[in-house]
Amino acid sequence: MIAKTIDIWENIDYTYKGDGFVPTLDTYILKGEKKRPAVLICPGGGYRHTSPREAEAIALQFTRVGYHSFVLYYSVAPRRHPQPLLDLARSMTIIRENAEEWNVDAGKIAVCGFSAGGHLAASLGVHWNKSYLFKQEGIKEGWTKPNLLILSYPVITEGEFAHKGSFENLLGSDASKEQREEMSIEKQVGVQMPPAFIWHTFEDSSVPVENSLLLAKAMREKNIPFEMHIYPDGVHGLSLATEETDIVQEGVETWMDLCINWLKREFAK
Repeated sequence: MIAKTIDIWENIDYTYKGDGFVPTLDTYILKGEKKRPAVLICPGGGYRHTSPREAEAIALQFTRVGYHSFVLYYSVAPRRHPQPLLDLARSMTIIRENAEEWNVDAGKIAVCGFSAGGHLAASLGVHWNKSYLFKQEGIKEGWTKPNLLILSYPVITEGEFAHKGSFENLLGSDASKEQREEMSIEKQVGVQMPPAFIWHTFEDSSVPVENSLLLAKAMREKNIPFEMHIYPDGVHGLSLATEETDIVQEGVETWMDLCINWLKREFAK
């Protein structure tokens, strides 16, 4: 395995350059000449931090079934939108720029996000073609679209069921109505959005299950395929729901195998 940490903005200027935080991309690249799909992982953390529980342990689950994996440690508060989205778009560009060297199938890249990282992944799913992304050096038009999305207990809506902290950290307390609506994902779903695997728990009290339900409803209305699993029990932030990631929730650990089976079917199309 090729494991290294990449400074995604090395030698490139961007708004928060030199402020003490460096967004990085950790690689889990399988050796060999076989071209493989890849999964790019965005840990959660309410746009305050990036949780280690939703990082390497997740990457290793995908590498065990033959996918290259990457973990993005993206910008968080006090850095504001669009910087986290720019970080993710830059990471997609890096992976596709290096697809030949790393033996990545550039047409089979899924973005996997947890909680606020799920919001970031979904944001790229609906905003990957926005012109402001391509004004930033290092982001190439046509290279930013995820082929699939994996959304684990995602923050989605800015409305009644919002995780207020995530939106305040991302947009600030003085965000305009237009800015809040732009980042309320269920209001931005359109034909540009790729298929998604979505899972949540019914008793999640931090990011209510309505976030996933609102997204699924919007996707159904636009005829965008998704697979969704709602587990009855489990707190927010379960990650793998196994001892490996500290919180065990019987039954919920099945999500990873369900997701891998979904990926195999979707990547085979």
